[in-house]
Amino acid sequence: MTPRTRRCALGGIVGPVAFVGTWSISGLVKARYSALHDPISELAAVHASTRIAMSTAFVVFAIGMCFYAWALRSGPAGPAWVTAATSGIATIGVATFPLHHSASVDRLHGVFAGTGYVTLAATALLSAAYLSRLGVHSWAGVAGVAGGVCAISLALTLVGSYEGLFQRVGLTAGDVWVVASAIALLRGDWTATRARR
Repeated sequence: MTPRTRRCALGGIVGPVAFVGTWSISGLVKARYSALHDPISELAAVHASTRIAMSTAFVVFAIGMCFYAWALRSGPAGPAWVTAATSGIATIGVATFPLHHSASVDRLHGVFAGTGYVTLAATALLSAAYLSRLGVHSWAGVAGVAGGVCAISLALTLVGSYEGLFQRVGLTAGDVWVVASAIALLRGDWTATRARR
């Protein structure tokens, strides 16, 4: 792996850590906010006191994901780089179109958020399929579990009143995979395995 690819892989660590850290802290300090019931995007809504911090975290996550996607493209992770890049681009859309601006902006926000959900889960699931074919079954299992939890939890945000809880579980599962796979890329775990085959 080239030094440039290693630097890009760091985006898969910095982005998710900044994102999860920011929504965790912002959710604690924002008045009348429930992490169980309220979506993360409420922290970046038009009049939210935490808007600047959360919007910045969205952008950091988005940039990190795009760098991470470049590292995936240069490494042995198959087509997952496409969904990783799309997740990053969708998150820019989430930040650009904040909640409570207008009905049309809210709809655009929802489209970008939904796209980000699907592509984050797909990044883990596509990685699982590719790593399984590569013979890296332990990593494939981790990717499959993370992707499954991510997809199911984010789908559950559409039902019931615990949208905030399910969103956090789903996004965290997807982010855990991104961080773990970025570390694997930095260590050259998958490249070494492919080279032995």
